[in-house]
Amino acid sequence: MALQRILREKTLQKCKNHYYHFSNAFSTLSSSSNASLEPPKLPEFDYQPKSYKGPLADDILQKRKKFLGPSLFHYYQNPLNIVEGKMQYLFDENGRRYLDAFAGIVTVSCGHCHPDILDAITEQSKLLQHATTIYLHHAIGDFAEAMAAKMPGNLKVVYFVNSGTEANELAMLMAKLYTGNHGMISLRNAYHGGSSNTLGLTALNTWKYSISQGDIHHVINPDPYRGVFGSDGRSYARDVQDYIDYGTSGKIAGFIAETIQGVGGAVELAPGYLKLVYDSVRKAGGVCIADEVQTGFGRTGDHYWGFETQGVIPDIVTMAKGIGNGLPLGAVVTTPEIASVMTQKIQFNTFGGNPVCSAGGLAVLRVIDKEKRQQHCAEVGSHLINRLKLLQQRHDIIGDVRGRGLMVGIELVTDRKEKTPAKAETGVLFEKLRELGVLVGKGGLHGNVFRIKPPMCFNKDDADFLVDALDYAMSKL
Repeated sequence: MALQRILREKTLQKCKNHYYHFSNAFSTLSSSSNASLEPPKLPEFDYQPKSYKGPLADDILQKRKKFLGPSLFHYYQNPLNIVEGKMQYLFDENGRRYLDAFAGIVTVSCGHCHPDILDAITEQSKLLQHATTIYLHHAIGDFAEAMAAKMPGNLKVVYFVNSGTEANELAMLMAKLYTGNHGMISLRNAYHGGSSNTLGLTALNTWKYSISQGDIHHVINPDPYRGVFGSDGRSYARDVQDYIDYGTSGKIAGFIAETIQGVGGAVELAPGYLKLVYDSVRKAGGVCIADEVQTGFGRTGDHYWGFETQGVIPDIVTMAKGIGNGLPLGAVVTTPEIASVMTQKIQFNTFGGNPVCSAGGLAVLRVIDKEKRQQHCAEVGSHLINRLKLLQQRHDIIGDVRGRGLMVGIELVTDRKEKTPAKAETGVLFEKLRELGVLVGKGGLHGNVFRIKPPMCFNKDDADFLVDALDYAMSKL
């Protein structure tokens, strides 16, 4: 009995100690955070949305469930009915304004309903909405010429398609035809599309169906935060060479990589990695493919193309999303030598180079240049990342802040040492940010990375509001 009494007293004392520890910790957090402050307010914006009189969110959701594929998903517990957009802002059915920090999944490059792009699309639509490449039309040629002018080296031949998935499909076909080989190499944690072939290139189990993925091998991801070799690009590149030496005949068709992995959670490749890998791939007879679907068109700030941050020139470049500011448009750019293999048979795309999309795409390139969006991304992105790194010092849940320009990732963890993904906490913060008026994306295998990739007109006031909203939400967590 005496022993039991002693054990009970010790247990009670432990409980008291834990109570005082957590009480003190909570008091300290409350006194040193924004927990008692008012929620931050959206920056002023001189625009009045039109009064919406269409169907409401509940009705639309029911119709989606009845008539659209059951694999469709939506963000937020109560999905938003977005009815209007203007530059970096979106408006719901009630006229409430939100800061769009995800740009329609990194697609709206110049801004929602940018007037220059709308004018180009409207004027072309009045004249001719559709004509395939079996006829001549100046729009596709003008757009291709402008695209080629943005490319380094001998990347001068352009194929227009309708999406990033299609672009990567075509690039993989080119690689196999040109080299006469079949094996492709991709990175773990990569996303390259949702078709049966590009799902083979993709290496995130949340997106992959149980189907044959062909002769594709996924090498170690050169992730400076979670990777086994840290920021040592040389060690990661050695893994590619090892696979070529031991896992192939010594010959491969090609290698594909994003410079900053998008769906994977804004993971930037370790410094120097691509230059070493490109050397290995080319020695094995393969071609090097850069997936610029999310990193292209000046978004990274330092350079117009993501691959330029690694000091390389690919053999094939794929792009989509920001190329059309919301139009269904993609492209593959390659060399004349590689392009020539497509003449073996008929290569044709009904909507590739559609005059309306071509006119809109050319307007996008001109707006990016005219408004100096690449430089803008560098300046605003640097400001945003610096503020996020200061926020990281205040909140232990922020494990990593990474990215370039306006392609930024914030990885949330419950334990910084173990880097344990903060899955539940990310979900709570995600909903809280929406309540505060901020729309962000999520990424990474565990969905614990906030993807900050807004329209490139996003400014420093928007960046400050976003960080203040994060600070407020985290202080309330």
